[in-house]
Amino acid sequence: MNRFLNLVVVGISLATIVSGLMQVVAPAFVLGVIGAAITPATAHFFAIVGMFMALFGGLMLHTVYSARTAPVAIVWCALQKLGACVAVGLGILHGIFSWMAAGVALFDLLSGVLFLYYLKIVKSGEDA
Repeated sequence: MNRFLNLVVVGISLATIVSGLMQVVAPAFVLGVIGAAITPATAHFFAIVGMFMALFGGLMLHTVYSARTAPVAIVWCALQKLGACVAVGLGILHGIFSWMAAGVALFDLLSGVLFLYYLKIVKSGEDA
């Protein structure tokens, strides 16, 4: 397995955990950064989204360091990233988030594609 690819996947996983936990701990701060309205309801639901981000980041990290890689976990982590890209993009289009959130959407898109590439590499290594 390409060591650089592993490091990139681990880095994305750690960034997902940290940013998710940041949303849990300080949702109003993160909402302010991406230009969204801050209400008790938006902060609460944004914290819930952050919890799931942290969990999926942890799942991917766990998968990378497992004795036996679980391709199904990689698929679901990739889908989480791609779904987050779509959700943030729609939030921008509907005026919920400012264009500052486009960086988040792009990061999630690239992460999801990279996770699918990682899955391809993992599967080809298992099949060999």
